[in-house]
Amino acid sequence: MSVRMGKGKIAGINACADKKGVIAAAAMDQRGSLEKAIGKARGGPVTGDDLVAFKTAVTTVLTKHASAILLDPEYGLPAAKARASGTGVLLAYEKTGYDTKDDSRLPDLLPEWSVRRLAEAGASAIKVLLYYNPNHPDTINGVKKAFIERIGSECASVDVPLFLEVIAYDDSLGDAKGIEFARAKPKLVTAYMKEFSLPRYGVDILKVEVPVNMAYVEGTKTFGGQKAYSRKDAMKMFQDSAAAARLPFIYLSAGVADSVFLETLEIAAEAGTPFSGVLCGRATWQDGIPVYASKGKGALTEWLEDRGVKNITALNEVLAKGAKPWWDFYGGKAKIEAVG
Repeated sequence: MSVRMGKGKIAGINACADKKGVIAAAAMDQRGSLEKAIGKARGGPVTGDDLVAFKTAVTTVLTKHASAILLDPEYGLPAAKARASGTGVLLAYEKTGYDTKDDSRLPDLLPEWSVRRLAEAGASAIKVLLYYNPNHPDTINGVKKAFIERIGSECASVDVPLFLEVIAYDDSLGDAKGIEFARAKPKLVTAYMKEFSLPRYGVDILKVEVPVNMAYVEGTKTFGGQKAYSRKDAMKMFQDSAAAARLPFIYLSAGVADSVFLETLEIAAEAGTPFSGVLCGRATWQDGIPVYASKGKGALTEWLEDRGVKNITALNEVLAKGAKPWWDFYGGKAKIEAVG
């Protein structure tokens, strides 16, 4: 059975993937969090020019080793022009952060942008971030579902792929890095992978979290001493969440150290998880923040060309062993019918 997909969507996904169909993308769309991190390291104010300079340095160096770069249209467009030839561009459509007046974390879009305008600015694909708690009532989740439906329809009208990034949360479980949330995380991730795979949302690629917190996986190098699951349990959770997906999916690094993310992907591969790559940001370049804060763009570029390249090269080696071409999710290229 074949799947029908717009020619523009196919071209956009392929632009973000390597020749083998694996999405080995770097993420550099952080705005508020990047500003805070640079400011903390510097001990002083941060300007928009700082964000542009940092993004441009990361893009210039790392896209030589990545299939695509995720940027924001607010500070990332100059960086997009500095990317390596043949590298795809994903542009973020949402505002940075979320509504903090309660625990609904309702999303919002950049008001001066549309999918059409992002595509005209050079986007190969559109990325949207959604915080999602499947246990919330329809008064909250109904709004979020309609929000994604609208964006999915907008992307379909322009024939550009939609990459949906979903972050699970549940404030009732306390610290998102704590053991209670770690125990609940596999079900939360599995639930949203199942929900947003539905055709009504118009999503093309799911950008998802790994279903476990590696600090609580006994038998790993990352294990912190308090057990939420065994290594065997973790592998089963990877398999269960993957089985819930009805779309190709890639993993996000969620800000963990590069060594942690590498071990995570090794377990995913060992479990036979059919992930189609990654969108990896902070795990690759976050240790360069204090370098930039204290010594500037030139020093950051030197750091990226050394440590940053080593980080992304190690990641690519793991992807070469474990990731599957995005079209394999549909049974191969021959099963995808291009329309339009």
